[in-house]
Amino acid sequence: MREKREILADNVHLSEDGKCVVIIDQRALPNEVIELTLSTAKEMYDAIKSLAVRGAPAIGICAGYSLYCLAQQIDAADFETFYAQLVKDKAYLDSSRPTAVNLSWALNRMEKLVLDNRDKEVEEIVRLMGVEAENIQREDIEMCRKISEYGLSLLKNGDGVLTHCNAGPLATSRYGTAIGPMLLGHERGMQFHVFSDETRPLLQGARLTSYELQKAGVDVTLICDNMASLVMKNGWVQACFVGCDRIAANGDAANKIGTSGVAILAKHYGIPMYVLGPTSTIDMNCKSGDEIVIELRDEDEIRSKFYEKPMALREVKCYNPAFDVTDHELITAIITEKGICRAPYTESLAKLFESTAE
Repeated sequence: MREKREILADNVHLSEDGKCVVIIDQRALPNEVIELTLSTAKEMYDAIKSLAVRGAPAIGICAGYSLYCLAQQIDAADFETFYAQLVKDKAYLDSSRPTAVNLSWALNRMEKLVLDNRDKEVEEIVRLMGVEAENIQREDIEMCRKISEYGLSLLKNGDGVLTHCNAGPLATSRYGTAIGPMLLGHERGMQFHVFSDETRPLLQGARLTSYELQKAGVDVTLICDNMASLVMKNGWVQACFVGCDRIAANGDAANKIGTSGVAILAKHYGIPMYVLGPTSTIDMNCKSGDEIVIELRDEDEIRSKFYEKPMALREVKCYNPAFDVTDHELITAIITEKGICRAPYTESLAKLFESTAE
């Protein structure tokens, strides 16, 4: 497994014996790099729920490996008994985060493989699940590279780019999505200046995006979320690149809370707003953003997280949605591994899946 780990990205991978999922605990960054070994369904659920692993593609990769590892623990020789327990494990993992479509996408893909091979011995089915889980990650690495190529085609050397939340290697594999173009361009000798919103209340932009860019040698400046308007007004931003957790069929895109505000500001200042994500993030069964379930998180993430003492009285109510939805009319283009989609998105997104079917 060590050789495979060198081939694949390190943020999510299998243990040496292939029976556990190992992740980088993103909650500890940037001050510590801690690996967590997940062996039980509860540990896997908690890792996704608590954002130890986060980012839509990374969640999908973790889910695929997790179901494979849990399948190895099922003591059943006949398919029906094996499948009954697998369905329970799948449903439990799927309930950990409601908004990111990659979670259910990866779990459904794993279940489909099981059903497609139900005529085989359980041991062989489990082996095939391991192959499929690794395929999910390998495909994500290639998807991120292609997304980065398409995104880079929209930038010029010296551009200023604003990003929100974290959609780099930690949230995906290798290059990432939203900051992938800047990382790829930097490798090719291009220079960019990236403004990273800190992204409250969990500070993914501060803790993770600025960390990734700084370590890669990309010129990055960390700003508070409410400073985005000023840097845009100053003419320092030529494009906004953000990731996504779910894209509806009409182009509405759910991303970390605050993204829609960035899009509104970008529209005001005439700056293109690009959403980057793999086609696995597109939910063609979701007609619009109105149908996307928005996860509500613990009030203490606003009241006391990252503070030595609480910053508000205990009796003060807090509203803490994890995501918001950016209206498709505010999005200049949606960049996927299959190409750049522009309005009308009901047509351009549908064509992506038509080409796949063909």
